[in-house]
Amino acid sequence: MDSPLPPAAIKRLGQNFLVDPNIVRKIVSLAELTPTDTVLEIGPGRGILTEALCRAAGHVTAIEVDPRLHAYLTGQQRGLSNLTLVLADAMTYPIEHLPIGTIVVANLPYYLSTPLLFRLLNQHNRFHRLILMLQNEVADRLVAKPGSSAYGALSVMAQYTADITKAFKVSGQCFRPRPEVGSAVVLLRARKQGDLKPEEESRLATLVKAAFAHRRKTLANSLRDKGYDQKLVAAALNSLHIPLSARGEVLSITQFIELTRHLYGGFSSLRH
Repeated sequence: MDSPLPPAAIKRLGQNFLVDPNIVRKIVSLAELTPTDTVLEIGPGRGILTEALCRAAGHVTAIEVDPRLHAYLTGQQRGLSNLTLVLADAMTYPIEHLPIGTIVVANLPYYLSTPLLFRLLNQHNRFHRLILMLQNEVADRLVAKPGSSAYGALSVMAQYTADITKAFKVSGQCFRPRPEVGSAVVLLRARKQGDLKPEEESRLATLVKAAFAHRRKTLANSLRDKGYDQKLVAAALNSLHIPLSARGEVLSITQFIELTRHLYGGFSSLRH
């Protein structure tokens, strides 16, 4: 009996299926998997990466939002005893229940990559390593430095929680259908302990998002618009020797941490 044909890609779901086995090998090699590792894959698609992950790791949980692909994969991957296929939305699936030390390996849907990244980064104490296929532009934002046009809230929060390497670019010819944008694979190694306590990290995230809410405005005006006390902001910037005319994009991660401490007050000393 012939195998069923795989479902066609749905454009609104950002489906571009990886078809190049060489790229699969490079991704799995970058992940440095062992037979004791637990892996989370988001968007397994037609399963080319899923099979390779199952051969390299102890257990793989693959989350697929498309019922057609989930049904197809259920039939195709029947022989993989260490695979758990889940029909769910990765934005709502309880990833916080996955084992500590789970490794994320995924070709993220490009239309949802930024909110998914923030969700994964919020669990940086759970996911020690993330190997992600992303739109090249998003990969550049992850590794961007202060003062560059790509530097933003995602850059700051990603670099606060992880050491990031843009590992390699991936040609559009490696996908079916071919995407309209370039792709890249990034490696994020989560830091075991950040500079701030968990409750302080949420304040940092709020401050950073406010700082980049209006890129053309000064940092002081952006924070004022988000409800921060203008006098307190001015005093904090002055204390840190940051000009009132500065925009958020020129601040380093260390400066954002120090600014958070000044604005909220009472923070413990930075932990190194």
